[in-house]
Amino acid sequence: MEKVKAKKHLGQHFLKDESIAKAIADTLSLKGYDEVLEIGPGMGVLTKYLLDKEVTTRVIEIDTESVAYLDANYPKLKDKIISEDFLKYNINQIYENKQFAIIGNFPYNISSQIVFRTLEFRDQIPEFSGMFQKEVAERICEKKGSKTYGILSVLAQAFYDTEYLFTVDENVFIPPPKVKSGVMKMTRKEDYSLPCGEKLFFTIVKTAFQQRRKTLRNSLKTLNLSDNLREDTIFDLRPEQLSVDEFIVLTQKIEADGVQS
Repeated sequence: MEKVKAKKHLGQHFLKDESIAKAIADTLSLKGYDEVLEIGPGMGVLTKYLLDKEVTTRVIEIDTESVAYLDANYPKLKDKIISEDFLKYNINQIYENKQFAIIGNFPYNISSQIVFRTLEFRDQIPEFSGMFQKEVAERICEKKGSKTYGILSVLAQAFYDTEYLFTVDENVFIPPPKVKSGVMKMTRKEDYSLPCGEKLFFTIVKTAFQQRRKTLRNSLKTLNLSDNLREDTIFDLRPEQLSVDEFIVLTQKIEADGVQS
């Protein structure tokens, strides 16, 4: 079967460097799970290295042309190709509450949404690794005090240890993207439960960063906090000045003020 043509509307850029594909596959520890789900496998440059490992590899791919190519060229994927949109698919149709890792050369136009979706299933995903636009990979791993530190950074790091691994040049793709790429990894924390209401925590982080130039006193006005609480010095800060732990403390203070999730 002829090679698949990259489709712009799907954000496809096919990796052609085998050594990078192998390096990405090798970022997985394979500890604590025996199933791996690859998102957006395209023509299988990463898939082939996953299939060599002592785990069950499945792939999820929305592009029907890629699905046909994988079906024709990778007999080991028989009955393991999910022709669906990861952002809409209920993964428990396959995994039924099992633990599994996620990996992929992610389409850049939906890469942030893939991380948010992963966080929804964090109870089942101990490890997540893959390639993003470089700036997005850096943002996920960024610490407080940076202009790129934001919602994605705080929410990912609340539940996972994040690590930026290496940068990938644009010339190793067909077609080359206009930006450099970065590979990063998230490893779920041993204790990833939050000592505060999770729904309220998410609300506070998102609300604060939606007006990131304002102090928390102004950006969190919609939560109807008491005048007494609003005098707390933490509200003098802007959201990028708070670490994940400080956002947890902030959530606890707001809960104690009577605000419910």
